[in-house]
Amino acid sequence: MTTSMPAVPFADPAPAPRLERAAAALAAHGFAVEILDDAAAARTRVEELIPKGATVFTAASETLRLSGIDEDINAGERYEAIKPRVLAMDRVTGADDIRRLLAAPDVVVGSVAALTETGSLVIASGSGSQLPAYAGGAARAIWVVGAQKLVPDLDTALRRVENHCLPLESARTQEAYGWPSAINRLLVLNAEPRPGRCTVLLLREAIGF
Repeated sequence: MTTSMPAVPFADPAPAPRLERAAAALAAHGFAVEILDDAAAARTRVEELIPKGATVFTAASETLRLSGIDEDINAGERYEAIKPRVLAMDRVTGADDIRRLLAAPDVVVGSVAALTETGSLVIASGSGSQLPAYAGGAARAIWVVGAQKLVPDLDTALRRVENHCLPLESARTQEAYGWPSAINRLLVLNAEPRPGRCTVLLLREAIGF
């Protein structure tokens, strides 16, 4: 006899008590956490957190695109944006320089596939390009996380990655590039040992995948 797993509404924003529990768990694990109302508030806060003139890498993220944060960083003149520079480089002759630029910026900004109420961040990637900076290469990391990404535990987080995020990301990459996405690499951040390095901006609204 098999027991089916109950359906989890991966697109529904979590209520305030769950957000507060997750924020407390993240703080206990060394992450700085702020609960904000919406993407507009996160957009303002990201600008406040990043020093003018910093080298900034924005990881691929629907949350950053929809919020306007990606455009703020990459189309403005306030920072030394890495993504436009990398896109202009030759992928073959500039491969080593691209790798170094992405791995160790002053600041990396992105989102996550899931956040557990026990205080872990889960990031899935097809290329792995953002993972070195997230894991420790960047001097600072900022993640903007919609309330729908909050799940009870790591098992549910992995189900969210495979059953919810991957189909949506595959549809996006199929339209943009002509091929589906894949979960080639997974990064789980359980704690941050360097005080002040990582900030999670946890929103009360749903945004992104």
